[in-house]
Amino acid sequence: MHSVKTLLDSRATGNFIDRDFVYMKGINTQSISRSIPVYNVDGSPNETGQISKVVDVVLRYKTHSERTLLAVFSLGKQNMILSYIWLKDHNLEVNWQTGEVQMNRCLFRCKEYRVIRKE
Repeated sequence: MHSVKTLLDSRATGNFIDRDFVYMKGINTQSISRSIPVYNVDGSPNETGQISKVVDVVLRYKTHSERTLLAVFSLGKQNMILSYIWLKDHNLEVNWQTGEVQMNRCLFRCKEYRVIRKE
Protein backbone atom coordinates (compact mmCIF):
# COMPACT_ATOMS: atom_id res chain seq x y z
CA MET A 1 0.00 0.00 0.00
CA HIS A 2 1.32 3.44 -0.97
CA SER A 3 0.13 6.98 -0.26
CA VAL A 4 0.10 9.26 -3.25
CA LYS A 5 -0.89 12.88 -3.83
CA THR A 6 -3.20 13.06 -6.81
CA LEU A 7 -4.10 15.83 -9.22
CA LEU A 8 -7.80 15.91 -10.16
CA ASP A 9 -7.71 17.34 -13.69
CA SER A 10 -11.00 18.04 -15.46
CA ARG A 11 -9.11 18.50 -18.75
CA ALA A 12 -7.18 15.20 -18.62
CA THR A 13 -8.29 12.53 -21.10
CA GLY A 14 -7.23 9.54 -19.00
CA ASN A 15 -6.08 8.35 -15.59
CA PHE A 16 -2.30 8.27 -15.18
CA ILE A 17 0.41 7.30 -12.71
CA ASP A 18 3.98 8.55 -12.91
CA ARG A 19 6.51 6.11 -14.37
CA ASP A 20 9.23 6.97 -11.82
CA PHE A 21 6.78 6.58 -8.91
CA VAL A 22 5.76 3.12 -10.20
CA TYR A 23 9.35 1.91 -10.46
CA MET A 24 10.45 3.51 -7.17
CA LYS A 25 7.59 1.78 -5.30
CA GLY A 26 8.01 -1.54 -7.15
CA ILE A 27 4.44 -1.58 -8.49
CA ASN A 28 3.84 -4.34 -11.05
CA THR A 29 3.04 -3.16 -14.57
CA GLN A 30 1.35 -4.84 -17.52
CA SER A 31 2.26 -4.20 -21.14
CA ILE A 32 -0.52 -3.17 -23.51
CA SER A 33 -0.87 -4.64 -26.99
CA ARG A 34 -0.30 -1.35 -28.82
CA SER A 35 1.42 1.79 -27.54
CA ILE A 36 -0.69 4.92 -27.22
CA PRO A 37 0.80 8.18 -28.53
CA VAL A 38 0.64 11.17 -26.17
CA TYR A 39 0.20 14.72 -27.43
CA ASN A 40 0.80 18.07 -25.80
CA VAL A 41 -1.88 20.77 -25.61
CA ASP A 42 -0.54 22.31 -28.85
CA GLY A 43 -0.94 18.98 -30.70
CA SER A 44 2.78 18.14 -30.86
CA PRO A 45 3.96 14.67 -29.78
CA ASN A 46 5.05 14.53 -26.13
CA GLU A 47 8.84 14.18 -25.89
CA THR A 48 8.70 11.59 -23.08
CA GLY A 49 7.27 8.98 -25.42
CA GLN A 50 4.19 6.82 -25.62
CA ILE A 51 2.11 4.86 -23.14
CA SER A 52 3.06 1.17 -23.28
CA LYS A 53 2.23 -0.03 -19.75
CA VAL A 54 -0.63 0.11 -17.25
CA VAL A 55 -1.04 -0.76 -13.58
CA ASP A 56 -4.09 -2.48 -12.08
CA VAL A 57 -4.59 -0.92 -8.64
CA VAL A 58 -7.13 -0.42 -5.90
CA LEU A 59 -7.55 3.27 -5.08
CA ARG A 60 -8.63 4.11 -1.54
CA TYR A 61 -9.74 7.38 0.01
CA LYS A 62 -11.31 7.25 3.46
CA THR A 63 -14.10 4.63 3.11
CA HIS A 64 -14.06 4.76 -0.71
CA SER A 65 -12.32 1.94 -2.55
CA GLU A 66 -12.25 0.99 -6.23
CA ARG A 67 -10.21 -1.07 -8.65
CA THR A 68 -8.98 0.74 -11.76
CA LEU A 69 -6.33 0.75 -14.49
CA LEU A 70 -3.89 3.64 -14.66
CA ALA A 71 -1.69 4.39 -17.67
CA VAL A 72 2.00 4.59 -16.75
CA PHE A 73 3.60 7.75 -18.10
CA SER A 74 6.17 10.36 -17.12
CA LEU A 75 4.14 13.03 -15.31
CA GLY A 76 6.90 15.31 -14.09
CA LYS A 77 5.80 16.90 -10.81
CA GLN A 78 2.63 14.81 -10.38
CA ASN A 79 2.46 11.23 -9.10
CA MET A 80 -1.08 10.55 -10.29
CA ILE A 81 -3.70 12.30 -12.40
CA LEU A 82 -7.39 11.41 -12.39
CA SER A 83 -9.47 12.69 -15.32
CA TYR A 84 -12.81 14.33 -16.03
CA ILE A 85 -14.43 10.92 -16.61
CA TRP A 86 -13.30 9.80 -13.14
CA LEU A 87 -14.61 13.03 -11.62
CA LYS A 88 -17.94 12.67 -13.45
CA ASP A 89 -18.33 9.03 -12.38
CA HIS A 90 -17.67 9.88 -8.73
CA ASN A 91 -19.52 13.21 -8.58
CA LEU A 92 -17.53 14.43 -5.57
CA GLU A 93 -18.95 16.75 -2.95
CA VAL A 94 -16.31 19.37 -2.18
CA ASN A 95 -16.44 21.91 0.62
CA TRP A 96 -14.10 24.55 -0.79
CA GLN A 97 -14.03 26.43 2.53
CA THR A 98 -12.64 23.49 4.54
CA GLY A 99 -11.05 21.40 1.76
CA GLU A 100 -13.21 18.43 2.82
CA VAL A 101 -14.05 15.93 0.07
CA GLN A 102 -16.98 13.51 0.39
CA MET A 103 -17.28 10.50 -1.91
CA ASN A 104 -20.83 9.40 -1.22
CA ARG A 105 -22.25 9.62 -4.75
CA CYS A 106 -19.99 7.08 -6.49
CA LEU A 107 -20.96 4.49 -9.04
CA PHE A 108 -22.13 1.14 -7.75
CA ARG A 109 -18.87 -0.56 -8.81
CA CYS A 110 -16.91 1.43 -6.22
CA LYS A 111 -18.78 -0.23 -3.38
CA GLU A 112 -17.56 -3.68 -4.49
CA TYR A 113 -14.08 -2.87 -3.19
CA ARG A 114 -15.05 -1.09 0.02
CA VAL A 115 -12.72 -1.95 2.88
CA ILE A 116 -14.05 -2.11 6.41
CA ARG A 117 -11.37 -1.69 9.06
CA LYS A 118 -11.72 -3.04 12.56
CA GLU A 119 -10.86 -0.43 15.20
